[in-house]
Amino acid sequence: MSIQSPQYRIGDAARLSGISAASIRYYEKEGLLPAQSRADNQYRLYNDDEIHRLRFVRLCRAMDMSLGEVRSLLALDGAEEHDAHAACVTLDEHLEHVRTRLGELQTLEQELLSLRGRCDGAGGHCHVIEALHERADADPVPAPQPQPARKRHV
Repeated sequence: MSIQSPQYRIGDAARLSGISAASIRYYEKEGLLPAQSRADNQYRLYNDDEIHRLRFVRLCRAMDMSLGEVRSLLALDGAEEHDAHAACVTLDEHLEHVRTRLGELQTLEQELLSLRGRCDGAGGHCHVIEALHERADADPVPAPQPQPARKRHV
């Protein structure tokens, strides 16, 4: 006799996984979660394994992994031992993205600190707004140029 896993409706699955019902539906649509069984009333039903899978997805997304990266890790889950190190490739690619983003954020931080340095409380107008206007005048809209396809990180 097999013991069947409890079945949870989407609201309970959301509460147990920490993922909103709308995101659960989206992840199902994106193939991160298999299509759900339905009760007689057509409500989606989730079992303990699917709740765990949702938590896995939430953890990966909290580490800013793209849906593609999460999808890759899920596909590797339970893979043959010789494929097990493929997860490291996914993590290495994500680390490269994080390092690139860190550099961009450090540049942004310096720009914001420079802008903040303009705020000295002197005069009858805001020097920050003035500096932004100066930048806007000095930064004409560049002509559109074809960009190489950049890996989108969603």
